[in-house]
Amino acid sequence: MRFSEDNPEDLDRARAAVAVWREKYPDKTADRLVAELGPEFHPEYEPVLRGMLFRYDEDHAETIPGQQ
Repeated sequence: MRFSEDNPEDLDRARAAVAVWREKYPDKTADRLVAELGPEFHPEYEPVLRGMLFRYDEDHAETIPGQQ
């Protein structure tokens, strides 16, 4: 997937899905995130989802068990 094929709506939808997923599953891994949410997005979105999870975890480290 080329960057030019991406759009803000897909990014916003992915960001929101990752946040909801992480709040529901604070102890699951990025592999599980990709397995569970990946089918809802473009097949090449795996690195995007992983990156969004990393960013979410960094921004919310104080609220995620084991991330302090």
